[in-house]
Amino acid sequence: MTRWMVWVPRAALVGALAYAGLQGYWAAGHAPAWVFGRDLTFPAWLVIVLCVAAAAVVAGLRASGGRRVLIVAAWLIGIGLVSAAAMFLLDVVGGILPGLGIPQDVPGLLSRGACLSVGLLTAATALSWMRRTREGCGRCVGIPRLESTPRWAYAGAYAAVAGCLIRIVAQTTMGVSIPYTDSPALLVFEAGFLLGGVLLPLALAHGWGKVWPRWVLPLAGRRVPRWLVVGPGFAIAVALLAYFGVGMTQMIRETVEGALEEPAFMWVAVPGYVLWGIGLAVASVAYYRITRPACARCGR
Repeated sequence: MTRWMVWVPRAALVGALAYAGLQGYWAAGHAPAWVFGRDLTFPAWLVIVLCVAAAAVVAGLRASGGRRVLIVAAWLIGIGLVSAAAMFLLDVVGGILPGLGIPQDVPGLLSRGACLSVGLLTAATALSWMRRTREGCGRCVGIPRLESTPRWAYAGAYAAVAGCLIRIVAQTTMGVSIPYTDSPALLVFEAGFLLGGVLLPLALAHGWGKVWPRWVLPLAGRRVPRWLVVGPGFAIAVALLAYFGVGMTQMIRETVEGALEEPAFMWVAVPGYVLWGIGLAVASVAYYRITRPACARCGR
C-alpha cells in the first residue's frame, strides 16, 4: 500500500464534512455575493447531500473492508462533486489569461476549489479501495500494460480532434457574434485551444508523443516525459466533461422551456466539446497504460 492510499480517505472524510458545514452556513443566509450569481452549478442542498454521502461512504469503506457497492458509490459521488464545481474551468482560464475579461470571483473560486478537491479526494478514495481489493500487488492491481496503441485509442484521439473542429466550424458558419480583438490573451487562448484540440490528442495516439521526433533537434530520439502529455490529457478531459456535461443538462432543460439562446449553435458546439472530452479521456487511458513503467513491486 502506498502512502497516498492511507491519507487520502482521511482527507476526503474531513473535507466532505467541513465543506458540508460551510455550505450549510451559507444556505442559512450567510453566503457571499457571488459574481456569477452562485458558486456552484448544483443547488446548495444537493451539494450538502453529496458531501454527507461522501463522508458516510468513505467511513463505510473502511468499516466494510471495501465493499464493491460502496466503491461504485464513491466514484459516483466524486463525479457529482467535480461536476458541481464545473465553473472552476472559468476561474482557471480567467486566472491564466486575465485579458479575456472573465470576471474574477475570489470567494467563488475558493468554494469551487474546495468542492473540486472533495470530489477528487472521494474519487481517489474509491481508487485506493479498488487497488486494495482487486487482485494484484496493491500498486498496480494487475492492470496489464499495452505494448502498442490499440485501435480504440486512435478512435478516441481522432474523435477529440473532430470535436474540436466541430466547435470551430460551428462558430465560423452559424453567424454567432464573438467579440474578437488583437488582445495577446485572446491569441494565446486560441493557440492553446488548437494545441489542446489537435496536437494533444494526436500526441496521445502517435509515436511522436512518446519519443521526441527528429525535428525537435535538442531532444530528438529521447523519451517524452509521460506526464507532460498524459497529465494535460486527463486534466482537459475532466474539465471539458465536467463543464460541458453539466452544460448539456442545462441546455436540454432550456430547450424544453424554450429559453435557450442560439439553439442551433449550442446544439452543435456543446456536443462537440463533450466529444472532445470523451475522446481525450479514451486516448489518455491508452497512453497511460502504454507508458506505465513496470511495477517496482511485482514486475508487471
